Amino acid sequence: MDWDDLLFAHWPVDPRLIEPLLPRTDPPLELDLRDGVAWIGVVPFRMSRVHPRWLPPIPGTHTFPELNVRTYIRVGGLPGVWFFSLDATSRLAVRAARLTYHLPYFDADIQVGTDPRTETTRYRSHRTHRGSGEARLDVTYAPTGTPKRSDPGTLESWLTERYRLFAADRRGRVWRGEIHHEPWPLQPATAEFHTLDMTGWLGLELPKHPPHLLHARHLSVQAEALVRC
Repeated sequence: MDWDDLLFAHWPVDPRLIEPLLPRTDPPLELDLRDGVAWIGVVPFRMSRVHPRWLPPIPGTHTFPELNVRTYIRVGGLPGVWFFSLDATSRLAVRAARLTYHLPYFDADIQVGTDPRTETTRYRSHRTHRGSGEARLDVTYAPTGTPKRSDPGTLESWLTERYRLFAADRRGRVWRGEIHHEPWPLQPATAEFHTLDMTGWLGLELPKHPPHLLHARHLSVQAEALVRC
């Protein structure tokens, strides 16, 4: 799959506010902290060329916008990404990911437009999934610098160079999926949030101060099948 016009918006959060939001699982989930602080990310982007390895793209599932809310955890000492939600416009992709990856995908109405002259993206999302909590995002964002790889040990590297995701099934069993891609071509970014309500349904209010912002124009990604932890 390809990821395009991506914004990383991250806020530092007291881990005591995040821990109650993690499910009880076997093995247990442990927040991955940096200097004693947890981080919440809101990440809008576009997906394209999505398809199983060795098979052509499936109509209706290969190109669509996605918006995820995430934090960072460890399971058995291994670091990775934990998703609180993944909103997408492809109903087929939402149901396939829920079934095969145990990920909390939700139906959403999303409109995205990028001006190629200014590289400015307007991203508007409204969750429509039946029985889910209300979630909305309306943001305008753009890169402000030259793409480069993050230096090891920096906050930028810690937030983005995550090559593993974790998910839990209905029985509380934990699964992991390895992710393969080149290091992120990151740019500093600017963003104006016209509407930001992606965590209220979790009972979590994001900090009022501006988030840490990064932009990536394009990245090609391969995801392996899940295995039990």
